[in-house]
Amino acid sequence: MKKYYAEIIGTFALVFCGTGAIIINQESAGVITHPGIAFTFGLIVMVMIYALGPISGAHLNPAVTIAFTVAKRFPLNQVFPYILSQAIGAFIASMTLKFLFTGNEFLGATMPAGTDIQSFVLELILTFFLMLVIINVATGSKEQGMFAGLAIGSTVLLEAMFAGPVCGASMNPIRSISPAVVSGHLEHLWIYVTAPVMGAVLAIFVWRLFRTEADAA
Repeated sequence: MKKYYAEIIGTFALVFCGTGAIIINQESAGVITHPGIAFTFGLIVMVMIYALGPISGAHLNPAVTIAFTVAKRFPLNQVFPYILSQAIGAFIASMTLKFLFTGNEFLGATMPAGTDIQSFVLELILTFFLMLVIINVATGSKEQGMFAGLAIGSTVLLEAMFAGPVCGASMNPIRSISPAVVSGHLEHLWIYVTAPVMGAVLAIFVWRLFRTEADAA
């Protein structure tokens, strides 16, 4: 149960701080700024990996959990409890933010600035790179170690910095699902559920290709 509690707390922190930064930026007329939002997402991912990585692996992301399972680094019978734990943490965070900022319309939900297909492709590519970093720095299915948090957090920050204004740079289905459901804006949610999972799984197949070639050499 410690693993599940850790995923609840970690995902709560991610959604509360990350989408909270978006909300507070809107409420304060842009005081935090877009770079500030990107740094918030990157830093909260980094510190949660260092804090909770040794306990649960600090997945904080259903796409990551699914990808680790495809890579045979995570047991299939724990996938549903992990994703449920992530959902509980995310929804508590979004409901807390709804209580604190009752007048905010979107609650930090990810919305495409351009076309749906543009954001779909971006989210797929962003999550592909994120998972490729994760699978190469993680220990087993755990995102832990001296440099794992820094590498993964930096990847989130980098991708949120340049792609956030276009697609929201979610890279995480539950990070998008909870604010969308709580705010009632479900119109583009399919993008942020399907693209990150596809991108993360694709990264595993590429990782296997590299690993096979390295083993053969």
